[in-house]
Amino acid sequence: MLRLGLLLLILPIFVLMGVYFWELNDVRECALIQGGHWDYLAGVCRESPQPFVPWVERHPWLVNGGMLLSLIGVVMCMLGLYVKRR
Repeated sequence: MLRLGLLLLILPIFVLMGVYFWELNDVRECALIQGGHWDYLAGVCRESPQPFVPWVERHPWLVNGGMLLSLIGVVMCMLGLYVKRR
């Protein structure tokens, strides 16, 4: 139970960071190389300025689900450390 708890604790963090930095790479390419403005809702580079939409508003299930999995992982780790091995 301890190993599965650690996996659930750590894996969602890396998935969230990976998806976030993947999108950040596209945003930086649009702004620095193409000289445009990133449309966060459509996920494309545009010529006119676009409003900023936070990541948690665009992907609420991914963020909240990842945090829920991490919380389940913490509980499983605590139970795994608390329960004696036979």
